[in-house]
Amino acid sequence: MIVTVARYTAHVDTFANERLPPREQWPEFLHELAELKYPERSNCAQRLIDDAVREGHGERLVVRSDAGDLTYGELLERSNRLANVLVHDLGVVPGNRVLLRSPNNAAMVAAWLAVMKAGAVAVSTMPLLRAKELAAIAELGQVDHALCDPRLADELANAARATGRLRQIAHFGADLDARMARQSPQFTNCDTASDDVCLLAFTSGTTGRPKATMHFHRDVLAAADVVAGHLLHTAPDDIYVGSPPLGFTFGLGALLIFPLAFRASVALVEQPSPEALLAAIERYRATCLFTAPTMYGNLLKLVGNYDLTSLERCVSAGEALSRGVSDAWFAATGLRIIDGIGATEMLHIFIAAEGDAIRPGATGKALPGYTASVVDDELRPLPPGQPGWLVVKGPTGCRYLDDPRQHDYVRQGWNVTGNKYIQDEDGYFWFQARADDMIISAGYNIAGPEVEAVLLLHPAVRECAVVGAPDPARGHIVKAFVVANPAHDVTSALASELQEFVKTSIAPYKYPRVVEFVDALPKTPTGKVQRGVLRAREAERAATQPADTTRSRDR
Repeated sequence: MIVTVARYTAHVDTFANERLPPREQWPEFLHELAELKYPERSNCAQRLIDDAVREGHGERLVVRSDAGDLTYGELLERSNRLANVLVHDLGVVPGNRVLLRSPNNAAMVAAWLAVMKAGAVAVSTMPLLRAKELAAIAELGQVDHALCDPRLADELANAARATGRLRQIAHFGADLDARMARQSPQFTNCDTASDDVCLLAFTSGTTGRPKATMHFHRDVLAAADVVAGHLLHTAPDDIYVGSPPLGFTFGLGALLIFPLAFRASVALVEQPSPEALLAAIERYRATCLFTAPTMYGNLLKLVGNYDLTSLERCVSAGEALSRGVSDAWFAATGLRIIDGIGATEMLHIFIAAEGDAIRPGATGKALPGYTASVVDDELRPLPPGQPGWLVVKGPTGCRYLDDPRQHDYVRQGWNVTGNKYIQDEDGYFWFQARADDMIISAGYNIAGPEVEAVLLLHPAVRECAVVGAPDPARGHIVKAFVVANPAHDVTSALASELQEFVKTSIAPYKYPRVVEFVDALPKTPTGKVQRGVLRAREAERAATQPADTTRSRDR
């Protein structure tokens, strides 16, 4: 079923709705599940917070943190007062974009809800973004309003000066507290259409013009009903915790939308180091953990020092989860990690498996409401076991804000994820590589993540990233950047040992012909390894230095 845009819109500022892609460039949207049939007029904040209090959950804790706890009733009052500030003090009208900049804390949660209530469009940003990145977001989204943590104010002020935008900035703390105290604790939510844009989610790309995906109020609810409902079976006694920032859609869903939609609570950690994250699980008796594969690897070294017996589910997303980390986590905790694939363009996870349905090493199956396929370059379905492009459609999907790259991501009604996958006879999807993680060396196609997965099984390897490095003889060679565990000496002997280890585990032609030990890998603010940065370094190195004719020799 193809869903059309509602004719009615509550937006006074129609910037976002006017910059949606032409309807013929949208993916096909599926709303076949009964719970995904939302009314034409719907404001997602109504379900997330107002209805929770109306149903009698006002005294139930919703936010837990070192700064203090909040009940649903207290959060409703805060978000109402803040919505009044947005409308009456800052002049926000429905459809205005409001940039939010804060660590994961109660102020950020209340602010996001207030933006929804006011019928505005939230532009949540990650704390690690700098002025240049914030300026690009403000210009692309034509953002003139912002709520900002005072600890992060300098970069935002620099972005405002550079762009002439962001003319109305209010800061959490004494500034906003005084304004909120003067406002009513009551607020009538804007009567938005289900298909009104409520969220601009910016991709975390490191090069080129950023892309903003536009999501509707119905998309927020659909992500909750599919992921929190069908995959995680969220219940009011659940306590969620995790490392992804609320400025990242993985974190926004996991640590705000999902728990509130099912009357659960969230333990927020402003600085989620491995130690702080584990301590929060122990202190708050968290039942579900959300983080990235790299963090799970770091947590493994410390799990024996904390009581994690309250955990019932663990979710991984952001990049592929290796079999080695999955098995090690299971051995340490008795819990299998739910490995989900999601995308900013899709809002959240769309393929995963939970409980006994998990097959370590596989991502899983399409979640209820979604359908997925592995196809060739012409989008023709491929038989089981043959690698191809992963495409998906469901209740959420890609609508870039005024961006020609819509043509690349959406083809023939499918969202084309840019991932290479295999689907097996039982319908499970097995990750192979991102398109740019495929290395062509001497005519062989080598998936970098496959080599990484083997290296991570070696006790000397803490983290690694595998990319193609230019080579005059082979076109490219497999190169591994390795962060070694402290107990192992970084030597040429260790490099040779790692090479032999890979050779004995997978086809010998896939082994890394160069191993470079590094202190740390470049990462995005969300914890993803920036392999593109490493590829760029190698390309620059090849262009400026004589070729090393010995490093590519077969052993």
